[in-house]
Order: sequence, then C-alpha cells, then structure tokens
Amino acid sequence: MKISEIVKMLDARVLCCEDKTDREVDSAFGCDLMSDVLAYVNDQAMLLTGLVNPQVIRTALMLDMVCIVFVRSKEPSKEMIELARENGIVMMSTNKTLYTSCGLLYSGGLIGTGEVCK
Repeated sequence: MKISEIVKMLDARVLCCEDKTDREVDSAFGCDLMSDVLAYVNDQAMLLTGLVNPQVIRTALMLDMVCIVFVRSKEPSKEMIELARENGIVMMSTNKTLYTSCGLLYSGGLIGTGEVCK
C-alpha cells in the first residue's frame, strides 16, 4: 500500500517528507513500547504510536522503517521532525486512536508485522 493511500485512509497530516509518500509499505506495527517494536518487528514496516520522543525515530532508523504515524493527534517536536526529514522517514499525525488506525489499515489490506506473541 502506498503511503499516500495511508494518509487518506487515516485522514492524516504529513509532517515531513511529503515527496516520499509514493513509497510502498508492506506491513505495520502499532505500539507505544519501543522495546516491543525492537523485539517483534523483523522487517521493514510502518510504525504507529502515541509515544512522542526521539527514541521513536531512533527505533525506526534501526529497523529501516519508512513511515511513522503518531496517533491521537500527537505532535512531535521540531527536532524530531528534522531528524526524520534528515533520514527520509515520512512522519504524519492522525486524530484517530491507535486501535482505530490499525483497524482501518488492516481492513484496507495492510498486514501486521512481527512474530506471534507467546
């Protein structure tokens, strides 16, 4: 699914790297615990989170993620936006909850990522 489709689906506002919204995203992971993201994401994915701190971007960089969606109208700092821009990560914000955002993406055909939790 193209990031531009995700923007429309989530009625999101793109915060940086608008020129990269033609990229494809194959899967998504929704979580506020970056330790869980590191433990369960094993492929390039999109991250949906309500956590707004620089560790979110650093985690995304470690996993080669191409897109971060902040849910519940969360707004990252200017420094976070600049860090994402420098690294080519599309960043957006939606007023939808994490649950609703993930549900909309899943019903639209985007699969989840990560291992099954035991």
